[in-house]
Amino acid sequence: MRYAAPMTDALPHSAAAARNQEPILAVLRAVLPARGTVLEVASGTGQHVVHFAAALGGLTWQPSDPSTERRATIAARLEAAGRPANVRPPLSLDVHDEPWPLNEPVDAVLCINMIHIAPPSATTALLAGARRWLAAAGARLLYLYGPFRVGGRHTAPSNAAFDASLRAENPAWGVRDLDEVTALAAAAGFARTALVPMPAHNLSVVFTFGAPAGRGR
Repeated sequence: MRYAAPMTDALPHSAAAARNQEPILAVLRAVLPARGTVLEVASGTGQHVVHFAAALGGLTWQPSDPSTERRATIAARLEAAGRPANVRPPLSLDVHDEPWPLNEPVDAVLCINMIHIAPPSATTALLAGARRWLAAAGARLLYLYGPFRVGGRHTAPSNAAFDASLRAENPAWGVRDLDEVTALAAAAGFARTALVPMPAHNLSVVFTFGAPAGRGR
C-alpha cells in the first residue's frame, strides 16, 4: 500500500484510509454478522481495524500484515487507542502462506486496497486461504474493496491513470477486472452477493462462501 507522510502522532498515516473508512463501515454494518471473528488481510497502518472495531464492538478483529514494520505500526496504533479488547495483536500473514497461520476459523475476511498492488497470484491465494478458514464458520463472508475494471474497461479516467502508474512501477500490479475476480471466486466456491459503488470510483464487492450464484449486482 502507499502511505502519506506521518501525522503528528508519529504513526504512519494513510490519507486514503481516513477518507474511505466511513463509507466502508456503512457497508460492513449491513453485511457483517453481529458476532464472530473478522480477519483483515493486509491491514497496513491499522487505521481501518481500529475504526471498525470501535464501531462494531460485538465482533473480534484480527489484523494482519506480512510486513514487520507495518505490524509494529498496527501494534502502536492499538496501544494509542487504549488496547481495544476486541482487537487481537497483529498477525504475520502473507496470503501466499500455506496454510495461513490461524488457530481457528473466522466468520469474515476483509481485504481492502490490496489485490491491485500485488501480483495476480495474490488474488488466487487470497481466495484459497479465505475458503479454507471460512468453510467451518457461519457467515462465511469475503469483502473486497478497491478499484476494478468492469467489463474490461476502467470506470473512470483516474482509474486508468492509476492502473498505468501501478504497471509502470511493477508490471505484475494493476487494477483487476471484476468479472475475472468473480470467476476466480466462483471457482473457489464463492458467489458474489453484493456490489456497492463507493466514492472515488471504487467498489465494495461482497462474496459469500457456498451462497447461491446470481445474487450479486
